[in-house]
Amino acid sequence: MDQKPAKRPRKAPEVPPLGRAIRHRRKVLGMTLEGVASAAELTTGFISQVERGLSAPSLSSLMAIAAALQTTIEQLVSVPEDFSAHVPHDKRRTFILGAERRFYEMLGPGFAGALMHPQIVHRPAGHVSEKMCHTGEAFLHLLSGRLEYHLGDQTYLLEPGDCIHHDTTRPHHSIVLGDEGSVELWVTTSPVRRPAQKA
Repeated sequence: MDQKPAKRPRKAPEVPPLGRAIRHRRKVLGMTLEGVASAAELTTGFISQVERGLSAPSLSSLMAIAAALQTTIEQLVSVPEDFSAHVPHDKRRTFILGAERRFYEMLGPGFAGALMHPQIVHRPAGHVSEKMCHTGEAFLHLLSGRLEYHLGDQTYLLEPGDCIHHDTTRPHHSIVLGDEGSVELWVTTSPVRRPAQKA
């Protein structure tokens, strides 16, 4: 009996020149470092370090920077924003963030104005996410790995197959446990606009 060939793991894309894209967009808009920092509620020094490639923004910080620059993450990281109700598994838009190379697979939105924002996030062992607090809802289904999930004053240990669904106005962050990374299916109801703490 013929055996099906094993699926090759999804290859992570090369890291795009994010700092150069942010600086270019800022200058096109005629904005100063201080102006972007103020609009994004981050520090001027941090924005300068991101532009020079000395610091890697968290997802929430990058969303705040993109909003301050009147653009999107997809445009800054050169990921096409092709809205489609159907997304084939081999056509997912992807990007990488951070020195630890967090890998994001975008599963939507399928149309302009969508309220749900699904994605698969690959995080390395030991990664600690930024502390978040923002309007909306978040749903997480853990596909592989183990997480320590902090929600308000509660802590949950998540195993593969576990889910968590909560109001994101409650402070939250998570830690990847063990020696292996995690693969997480996330669905949020609104893009994150800012972190709970300054980068």
